[in-house]
Amino acid sequence: MHDLVIRNGQIIDGSGNPGFAGDIAIDGEQIVAVGADIGAGTREIDADGRVVTPGFVDTHTHYDAQATWDPDLTPSGWHGVTSAVMGNCGVGFAPASPDRRDTLIQLMEGVEDIPGAALTDGIQWDWETFPEYMNALSERRWTLDLGTQIPHGALRAYVMADRALEDPTDDEIITMARLTREALEVGALGFSTSRTPLHKSVDGELVPGTFASTDELMAIAGAIRAAGHGVFQAALHHADVPDSFGWLRAVAATTGEKVIFNLNQPDYAPDLWREDLSLMEQAHADGLEVLAQVSGRPVGILEAWAATVNPFMLTPTWGLIAQLSDDERLGHLRRDDVRSAMIADTPAVWSDFITSITRSWDKMYPFAGEADYEPEPSQSCAEIAARNGLDPAEVAYDHLMTEDGRGLLYFPLFNYSNHNLDHLWELHQHPHTRMGLADAGAHCGTIADGGMPTFMLQFWARDRVRGDKLPLEWMVHRQTRQTAELYGLADRGLIVPGLRADLNVIDMDQLSVELPHLAADLPTGAKRFVQKASGYGATICRGAVTVIGDEFTGERPGQLIRGPQTA
Repeated sequence: MHDLVIRNGQIIDGSGNPGFAGDIAIDGEQIVAVGADIGAGTREIDADGRVVTPGFVDTHTHYDAQATWDPDLTPSGWHGVTSAVMGNCGVGFAPASPDRRDTLIQLMEGVEDIPGAALTDGIQWDWETFPEYMNALSERRWTLDLGTQIPHGALRAYVMADRALEDPTDDEIITMARLTREALEVGALGFSTSRTPLHKSVDGELVPGTFASTDELMAIAGAIRAAGHGVFQAALHHADVPDSFGWLRAVAATTGEKVIFNLNQPDYAPDLWREDLSLMEQAHADGLEVLAQVSGRPVGILEAWAATVNPFMLTPTWGLIAQLSDDERLGHLRRDDVRSAMIADTPAVWSDFITSITRSWDKMYPFAGEADYEPEPSQSCAEIAARNGLDPAEVAYDHLMTEDGRGLLYFPLFNYSNHNLDHLWELHQHPHTRMGLADAGAHCGTIADGGMPTFMLQFWARDRVRGDKLPLEWMVHRQTRQTAELYGLADRGLIVPGLRADLNVIDMDQLSVELPHLAADLPTGAKRFVQKASGYGATICRGAVTVIGDEFTGERPGQLIRGPQTA
């Protein structure tokens, strides 16, 4: 008698091979049989008419703070994720001396748009060093497994204190390398850094390490080599990727491990990704594993009256009502005189970036109903206004007032230069790219991409209408075995006997993501965009059923991942 049997499913096993009908037997935390005539189970789940996949492995999250207060790790727990990796982009909370905690909170708030008050109130600090951090995490349980990396920003702040934005001394570089090796030896899965001007603390300062020298980066690479494992993850300025390949290759050659950079399509260089692919192909031909993480859809900013961004945020009239409560502010926004004033206002100039995301009407789309992440140009505020003889600001304002003042506008920041997703279709088939950049746990008031695992199956394998789809088996492979292997988690990501019993039972006909909405469910009542899923008949982590019918069961088998895992 097995502990759990999943019957009659269409098994998409994570390998990328065609699906097949069969049953799955689980004992303890392990898959013990796949096929027919596998015997009865103490508990059985009927998967007739559904697909059964490995649990999703999301390697680019920012749960560094949330992991200390949210055992369900939403949104990932809603979307079939059974393993996640945090500590990306050079930001995190360990190592952290007590007098640097506020600095790290301000850094995370600025880079990842997580409310500082929520971080201050929510983080349960019971560590200083990275080994202490790992011990603190190991005491917790979640709905999914969680691994982490050592972030460059926290490392510099710990070693260099007030000088974290300056050049380190030789002794400081040696200390950072030693602490990196120590972190990897106690179970960190990698090291992360940021070198993009988009990543700034709330005070406008760039992330520590943005301009780190090659000597510093190579010392870190030496620490990875000495530890014997560890991914080197880098958030790069898109325009600088080709010029960065010299040191990316050097790090890969020194570590003998994977080097990963974030690849998006910016409007100022819409075809640069092809050069990036060519450079990766050259690196792999030379035996160097330089890989790119790519998103499954545009990196899209959601704009709303109660969100971090709205098109009128720099107008004088908005400045008069911005600090009011939501209800009081909506009362003013419903007035015709306020509408007229706001539309006529000339916004202040804060930065070219803010001007772009608040006034580029040709790239701003009303967002309603079943979310459309590949809108036609004709659906933009600019085109709607032109057809109806309106000011685009009127179109934007009136849509924000829909849904009782909770209307959304969608601004595709990256990956939409061509007004379609054809380049992502190509990128997701390239052998040197990997699924990532959903940023679950981050960008609380601007982006809701943590539901990417569900979207990848729904959109790319089933619903896309403006271009070619991708096979369901490939979309599952991209988010299971490929991402597991990226961080050395060889014990998961496939449905085969002997591997971890991390699984999803999915009704593909019903699979969907809801329209994002703001929920005040962070510590202190701070807001974040959330986007739940429908269609998950069951999610299983370590053999325990954590989700039934899209709802949590209360089971929390997830543990801290310490280092690479063998099959």
